[in-house]
Amino acid sequence: KLAGCTLFITGASRGIGKAIALKAAKDGANIVIAAKTAEPHPTLPGTIYTAAAEIEAAGGKALPCIVNVREEQQIIKAVEKAVQTFGGIDILVNNASAISLTGTLETETKKVNLMMDVNVRGTYLTSKTCLPHLRKSRNPHILNLSPPMNLNPMWFKNHCAYTISKYGMSMCVLGMAEEFRGEVAVNALWPKTAIHTAAMDMLGGSGIEKQCRKTDILADAAYCILTKPKSFTGNFIIDEVLLREEGVKDFDVYAIAPGHPLMPDFFLDALKEEKKLSGSQHEGPDGAKVNTAKPLSPVAETFRLIQGAMSEEYVRTTQGVFQFELSGDDAGTWYIDLKTKGGSAGFGKPPVTADVVMSMSSADFVKMFTGKLKPTLAFMSGKLKIKGNMTLAIKLEKMLTQLNSKL
Repeated sequence: KLAGCTLFITGASRGIGKAIALKAAKDGANIVIAAKTAEPHPTLPGTIYTAAAEIEAAGGKALPCIVNVREEQQIIKAVEKAVQTFGGIDILVNNASAISLTGTLETETKKVNLMMDVNVRGTYLTSKTCLPHLRKSRNPHILNLSPPMNLNPMWFKNHCAYTISKYGMSMCVLGMAEEFRGEVAVNALWPKTAIHTAAMDMLGGSGIEKQCRKTDILADAAYCILTKPKSFTGNFIIDEVLLREEGVKDFDVYAIAPGHPLMPDFFLDALKEEKKLSGSQHEGPDGAKVNTAKPLSPVAETFRLIQGAMSEEYVRTTQGVFQFELSGDDAGTWYIDLKTKGGSAGFGKPPVTADVVMSMSSADFVKMFTGKLKPTLAFMSGKLKIKGNMTLAIKLEKMLTQLNSKL
């Protein structure tokens, strides 16, 4: 369906952008790889040239262009080169994005500038530069990788600058879809669950991939959108919802680890499982609802069990000291020392300076340590705040998985 179409994709040297490019390449599309990485990166895979080789091997034609979307002249030059090479532009995918999940006081000005420049300004300028050419296409599309705008304050309070920047991309969809209605389709696409990319590895650390889906799901959803008529415009699409409507039934094929619980992505209020677990009523023998008695101190009981489960193996493999600042019914400061001798856990500040300080409610702490609330989900939904060494925080999550059977 996309044979002979020219796609201009920002950030297409790896991850989601490259996956969308490869899907279109199988039809015989022309792909303009507009990305920064020309020389191999020390930690991130792929360059515009390795992506070009993969695209051509998949059946497409590739034009690698060095483009930092913060630089308007680089965008203009790449668009001109694309038109000279392929005769026009049919589709623009605004995929390039910058992320920093930090609070207002912790976000350096250069990080704020980066996110606003790449996510909002870069999307706006690339769209503006491509639009005169898109208007000449028979079935032109702009697709932004941005979320539906959810004004629940929880999505602002922990990473205000990032949220503003991603919603800026979404507002481009709102405005341009209406401005160019009948001429150019403008839509947004967002994943229901976390997607395994280099960025996710950086944010979540090793082991996070089991909670993610492959980039293929977004590539398939993008293909569905980009092959629709230009009258399909102004939509904020969730990948799984669209694919179900298209008749897809087996979503295990998209999972990195089929059967493993998946982590919801940002900006989607999808915490139903957790809500189910928060009920305090249970059915009695006759089916009547009865309130279960609350333990004297759930937090103290949890720390007693943690202390009993301590082992030199945990200390050797973790090498970290964790301090918990708890609020709510069981408010107070607690610690787990997995660095000193055989390890220890208890009330008050740790015997040595903590490597990681975690703040959350006492109720959520108990849920987290008994396997009813995943630490990653608690962090992403704002229930858990972490200061200090994130790598050690991830190590603690691994230890929790082993401890859950004992708690």
